[in-house]
Amino acid sequence: MGESVKNKVAVVTGGGGGIGRAICFLLAKEGAKVVVNDVGTTIDGTGTSNKVADSVVEIINKAGGIAIANYDSVITMEGGENIIKAALNHFGRLDIVITPHGILRDRMLFNMTEQEWDSVIETHLKGTFTVCKHASILFRQQKSGRIITFSSTSGLIGNPGQANYGAAKSGIAGFTKVVARDLGRYGVTVNCIAPLADTRMTMSIPVSAQRLSQESGITRGADEEALEKAEDIAPMVVYLASDHASNVNGQIFLVHGGTIALMSQPRPIKTIYSHQKQWTLDELSTMVSKYLVKDLPNPAPHHNSRV
Repeated sequence: MGESVKNKVAVVTGGGGGIGRAICFLLAKEGAKVVVNDVGTTIDGTGTSNKVADSVVEIINKAGGIAIANYDSVITMEGGENIIKAALNHFGRLDIVITPHGILRDRMLFNMTEQEWDSVIETHLKGTFTVCKHASILFRQQKSGRIITFSSTSGLIGNPGQANYGAAKSGIAGFTKVVARDLGRYGVTVNCIAPLADTRMTMSIPVSAQRLSQESGITRGADEEALEKAEDIAPMVVYLASDHASNVNGQIFLVHGGTIALMSQPRPIKTIYSHQKQWTLDELSTMVSKYLVKDLPNPAPHHNSRV
């Protein structure tokens, strides 16, 4: 066993599969006691199965680690509170909260139903809130804690067919930056991971992560197999959960394979000024095209098609 998070208590939502599962294994290997939360749903959020979390717990405990399972849903306030209580009731403390849980219900906007929108927003965005809200009360009192949330290139850059998922993941990125300011004064850090890894969920994304990264100017290495493992994401997550990252707060990291990139904070890159303090439409028609949007690429240029 390692010692980077030795004797820390961690909650991992969606810990039964994919990236969450890999994080649970590495946390346990590095000495943490882990609450593996997973309701055991399918990719689209239907069905439940305790076996999903139980299987991870069994593997960890057989390897000499310490883990318990929790099956509460993140989509209710009661569920979020119960997940935090599971750590406190069993281990007597909580130090780390990690939220890679999620579902997908992909659809082009003009075909998306209200239920498909609501379920994805509820699971990702509200689910992150319900768990972090109840953890924040404890972390504020004990003046310590680590929260690691999960965004996506779909939310940070954009991906066709994922208005619901992209909105939720963009919301989580904004949530992270706000909560980092709320809790930083109490010795709590809040950071966000935007992963690129082939898992049961991400394999079903309509446009590949490789194309997204190329369109956004992010280059990937030659070893594609190394880039496609959920296990590649876990080390950076555990690093952020450790004392080594005590002064890292409010940041978003793109993680894939052997590459970790710090994402830039939004900032003005071009500005025009009016001496009159208000622009006329005639002025804007000239100045915007000349100075603000000149040579700006269109992420989805118009195609002359009847489809």
